[in-house]
Amino acid sequence: MRFDQHTLVLLVRPPDAPELSEAEADALQDAHLAYRADLRDQGYLIGGGPLLDQDDERLRGISVMAVDPATARELCSADPAVQAGRLAVQVMTWMVPAGNIRFQDVRAPRSMREANAD
Repeated sequence: MRFDQHTLVLLVRPPDAPELSEAEADALQDAHLAYRADLRDQGYLIGGGPLLDQDDERLRGISVMAVDPATARELCSADPAVQAGRLAVQVMTWMVPAGNIRFQDVRAPRSMREANAD
């Protein structure tokens, strides 16, 4: 059987994440979303988004990257939320039967305002 390999990135809240004011957290979230949208526009990010209803609240988001793990780690480490210490990066390779997963090219939100728009 053939397998496709995808690079997965888990965004994790570290135990020593800095506390931010609401305004600081909102600005950082918008910078994070804009950065992720840029990765998408440049073809590095296939898809991703926040995690909900997870058993481990430290797990904040997941991304499927179109690059090797080392490049994914480098790109995601430059995310403003990672740089600020609010998120940490865990990178891995995900194998699925060939052709099992397909992604469509859709626009990613660049801010919380866009993400919450109808």
